[in-house]
Amino acid sequence: MRPIQARISIGAMAHNLRVARSHAAGARIFSVVKANAYGHGLSRARRALAATDGFAVLTLEEAANLRLMEVDQPILLLEGLFGADEIAACVELDLWPVLHHPAHLDWLRQQPPSRPLRVFLKFDSGMHRLGFPLADHAAIIARTKSLVGVAGITLMTHFSQADETAGVGWQLQPFLRELAAYGLPWSSANSAALLRYPETLGAWARPGLMLYGASPFADMSAGQLGLKPAMTLQSEIIAVQTLQAGEGVGYGQLFRADRSMRVRVVACGYADGYPRHAQTGTPVLSMGAIAGFWAGCRWTWCAWT
Repeated sequence: MRPIQARISIGAMAHNLRVARSHAAGARIFSVVKANAYGHGLSRARRALAATDGFAVLTLEEAANLRLMEVDQPILLLEGLFGADEIAACVELDLWPVLHHPAHLDWLRQQPPSRPLRVFLKFDSGMHRLGFPLADHAAIIARTKSLVGVAGITLMTHFSQADETAGVGWQLQPFLRELAAYGLPWSSANSAALLRYPETLGAWARPGLMLYGASPFADMSAGQLGLKPAMTLQSEIIAVQTLQAGEGVGYGQLFRADRSMRVRVVACGYADGYPRHAQTGTPVLSMGAIAGFWAGCRWTWCAWT
């Protein structure tokens, strides 16, 4: 078998949840485990994040798998319903769907659930991806409150630049200004907002990226934020080549030797998930110390000897 391995640390994810909790003040936390927990494995994430207040997923399948794993915390369906037939599954699995499209309200009116559901009502405050227009809040909230199949409402929005200089104020302020009078709980904070903008906390925060040990900020590392990497990619050297000054390595000859050197070839490539955008100079650890760097081409690790 090839020697490459991705090692997942349950302890690191549990640590990162504690970091998220330390920033959350009185807000509860939905741990985002969509897309198989960002590739880390839903079952592992469930164990690592057992202390969370709830889980957030994209699909009914993910939600059903969590319930099979005996998860009893609330589960939020981030993209809501894809058809009226999913209402019954939300009741059966005790899910909290995000409502962000008029069709969702139509389905709940036409096919009321056998038991009223808690819902998150999502408004578009500027990201322009999912959500009801903020300007339509009065009609949307009144319509949602009139539905016999709704047991409780939490208001929601999502930030597009919480990790950038523009920040969150241009979205948060209109959201709160328009919706504060309703006295409903609200949720807005993703990882970046949770770490940098305590005014975004509301009733629920929704960290994702940070739980897996990644920084949402270009100017601050995960280590600086107190986060631990949840995944470590390990492999072995499978060949050694000798280069003369001026010779290149791999696709596009992106790295060229400026002196005579040996290059070590590691069993790892793009097909294994190594990111194609990783730049020449990305460090490689050997025996716990930085001993070389990826040369910006498949499988090749350069080190001077």
